[in-house]
Amino acid sequence: MNKIQKLPTRAEVPVELTWDLTKIFINDQEFEDNLQQAIDSNQKITSIAGTLAQSASALKKGIDAVLALYRQVEKLAVYASMKSDQDTANNHYQAYQAQVNSLLAQVDANVAFLEPEILAIPPEKLNKFKQDFQLQSYQHFLDMITINRNHVLDAQSEALLSAAGDVMQTASNTFNVLDNSDLKFPVVTDEKGQQYQLSDGVYSRLLESGDQSVRQKAFMALYQVYGQFKNTFATTLAGEVKKNNYLAQVHHYSSAREQAMSQNYIPTTVYDTLITEVNQHLDLLHRYVALRKQILNVSELHMYDMYTPLVGQPPLTYTFSSAKQTAKQALAVLGADYLEHVDEIFNNRDIDVVENQGKVSGAYSGGSYDTAPYELLNWQDNLDNLYTLVHETGHSVHSWYTRHYQPYMYGDYPIFIAEIASTTNENILTEYLLQTQTDPKVRAYVLNYYLDGFKGTIYRQTQFAQFEHFIHQADAQGKALTADYMSSYYEQLNARYYGNDVINDPQIAFEWTRIPHFYMNYYVYQYATGFAAASYLSSQIMQQKPHARDKYLHYLQTGSSEYPIQIMQQAGVDMTKPDYLEVAFATFAQRLDELEKLLSK
Repeated sequence: MNKIQKLPTRAEVPVELTWDLTKIFINDQEFEDNLQQAIDSNQKITSIAGTLAQSASALKKGIDAVLALYRQVEKLAVYASMKSDQDTANNHYQAYQAQVNSLLAQVDANVAFLEPEILAIPPEKLNKFKQDFQLQSYQHFLDMITINRNHVLDAQSEALLSAAGDVMQTASNTFNVLDNSDLKFPVVTDEKGQQYQLSDGVYSRLLESGDQSVRQKAFMALYQVYGQFKNTFATTLAGEVKKNNYLAQVHHYSSAREQAMSQNYIPTTVYDTLITEVNQHLDLLHRYVALRKQILNVSELHMYDMYTPLVGQPPLTYTFSSAKQTAKQALAVLGADYLEHVDEIFNNRDIDVVENQGKVSGAYSGGSYDTAPYELLNWQDNLDNLYTLVHETGHSVHSWYTRHYQPYMYGDYPIFIAEIASTTNENILTEYLLQTQTDPKVRAYVLNYYLDGFKGTIYRQTQFAQFEHFIHQADAQGKALTADYMSSYYEQLNARYYGNDVINDPQIAFEWTRIPHFYMNYYVYQYATGFAAASYLSSQIMQQKPHARDKYLHYLQTGSSEYPIQIMQQAGVDMTKPDYLEVAFATFAQRLDELEKLLSK
């Protein structure tokens, strides 16, 4: 009998495959010392309250003090969260994260005076302050506060809401621990008879298996576990939705969606346009699903058949080392300066590479203004993980440029434009592979991968966005968000998206239970809009259109020093119109045509 392969413990992972968090704090003692310093700073911050309107100098001093405090806490938060993420079963770092979360809630409460006090300054007086040379670089910062003047409460009310911030994260925190630590999954067997302890990473790999029975067993095993806890997940998700709706109501927004999108200064029409355009182009997805059923030669196509390559086992596999080399070759079109920062990330232990017991699932790019742009991966030797590396490195280099070209107040970027940087990298990789690979089997696989990525990003994330908006609207109308209610709607929505050529397996109704982005308040739509915008940008860059690369790098350097819609317009994409989505669907159709022709031979 084959030995069951288990994930390594954190201690068993080779050091060179782990991130080096000593670059943030040399050890836990330094973290604790800095934590105490931040606690002391937080206790003093309230002395600034009531002084901001005295003069331009006093306003600048107050803003600087608040920003300096957040800068301290963000660095602490990065260390604590990443230490916890590398092993969610480590109670020591869970405690660190809890301490920082508690401190952040206290900081939010103590500095809640800032926006109301700025808004209380008469507009004429504030405009006079803004003309002072001391505040010249603060003008956009102040504009971002005053633009939402009608949605900020008085200082006492904002302080009360901020103080409850830790409590309001309970639903999200509960989901995270349950999903990443407490759920126990069974052992599953692959097509070679090798047994594996099921995890998110293993599940994703098994769904790519060429053996339908392996895919089916993994699918059934995963959702058997999630289905057992559907009522618990319904409670956590309902709690998150109620929080979002409550905060929108007390801040005088018409909906939680309007409030969430206003944080990035994005009109809700962008969301509506996305859902409308995607639903109008579902015929392309149905056509792709029909091709999948034909090529796989199955009597019934199931939801667990959506990820296996149409051309069999991948003709391209990558170790982490070889993936880094291919990534650099593909991204060379962005110039030597861009590649220099890619090298910094790849060669200085800024990436936590492999999966281990208790490690948080998925992938992300993290860090703060004063740290490296760290990346978390759960590496598997396949093309999907090469794309993940390129994607997260897009975020990381974006972070590097922003933090080095902008002061702290503008040293981050809204999520709306963050996904454009990462998916531009993905699209560049696809173009690179199609330009360099002549083998019909390889080309077919890359095209298939692109179509799957499009399906998973534009179609799937829009499906999530449609579900997310539905449950927020339902709660606002007084509907009870039970597991059965949400599962029923999700099952119907899934059937509409994928069409008649796929069996709408009943287990897929529980898919909402395992989506962490539903706890991020109208986040997912930005994956879809970002991918579509990236389709245009990457095309311009790969065709070496005049100034395309320079405009793109300027976008990466801009941070939050301008409004996101304006930043993208300067980069060449007007996201207030549906045109960029039409370009994306045209590209999808073109590549679907090519794949159909290749596979018909």
